Amino acid sequence: QTLTPHVYWAQRHEDVYLRVELSDAQVQYKSTQRQVNISVRKQEHGWWDRLTRQDRRPLFLAPDFDRWLDESDAEMELRAKARPPDPPSLLTHNSHERINKISLESRVPKDPFSSLKRGYLFMYNLVQFLGFSWIFVNMTVRLFILDSFYDTFHTIADMMYFCQILAVVEVVNPAIGLVKTGVIPAMIQVHPTAAALIPVCCPLQVVGRNVILFVIFGSLEDMQNKAVVFFVFYLWSIIEIFRYPYYMLACIDTEWKTLTWLRYTIWMPLYPLGVLAEAVAVIQSLHIFDKTGLYSLPLPRALGSSLSFSYSLQLYLVLMFLGLFVNFRHLYKQRRRRFRTKKRKAQ
Repeated sequence: QTLTPHVYWAQRHEDVYLRVELSDAQVQYKSTQRQVNISVRKQEHGWWDRLTRQDRRPLFLAPDFDRWLDESDAEMELRAKARPPDPPSLLTHNSHERINKISLESRVPKDPFSSLKRGYLFMYNLVQFLGFSWIFVNMTVRLFILDSFYDTFHTIADMMYFCQILAVVEVVNPAIGLVKTGVIPAMIQVHPTAAALIPVCCPLQVVGRNVILFVIFGSLEDMQNKAVVFFVFYLWSIIEIFRYPYYMLACIDTEWKTLTWLRYTIWMPLYPLGVLAEAVAVIQSLHIFDKTGLYSLPLPRALGSSLSFSYSLQLYLVLMFLGLFVNFRHLYKQRRRRFRTKKRKAQ
């Protein structure tokens, strides 16, 4: 029986890296090597969506996370390589920047609308950052005011509606090619606190946060005066005041190490707390939907009068906690990959 070796791959704009594990494979020659590293030069500079021609990934093929970089990180690596380590004193700072820019542009295909796209994305992230900052500051002040928990919705809801409706742009951007992220991951970002089943595609990811905001809080007046509204809104705003500045700086090829660390670390306490707060909101709304019959599905007389909307929320509640485990594991791997890459480049 011939065994197929495991193959791990990574890429840059110019090269493809393959690592073939030989420990479980039969080979035709004697070798003490347990792996073979192959570097292949791409015929055309660019970024591939996948290694194989077919959409379905072979079982033996997997990403090489020891060398894996996102496209934006690979471009930053190109800039670092293009920058002279010890520039001569005769060259001015502006001269070196011009040389680095020319070197980078020769390796990465130039997009004639790049500046326009970056300007648009920068302004979008800036508006969202200002909106969620307003929410965060107002709610932080309200922490020190007696009974401030119970009128949060009436004070903050309009700005939260604006920011959350605007967040739909994050689904449109990859769909029209403005950003490299896939449409499904962008849909997940519309609901970053209670995203379920990442990276598995699930329609509930598209409407996750909107279910809490528009259906539960917006439709039920009895929910609008509850303290859980404060905690849900506050956790959402904390997440976004770190996420959007990170993307703003990425639009201008700038990295603030402290912000990067926070963006890849602060979710560790916030995701579980956010899911817990949203779960409390769902549980508190169940009996209200049963009592009012809002959004109930009419049924034939033989089956009963109607099917309560609370059953859908109970299913959503199960997916929410299942998504907590899957999402936490996914984001933890993303964090390890990000900082492991930085440590390797520092060495």
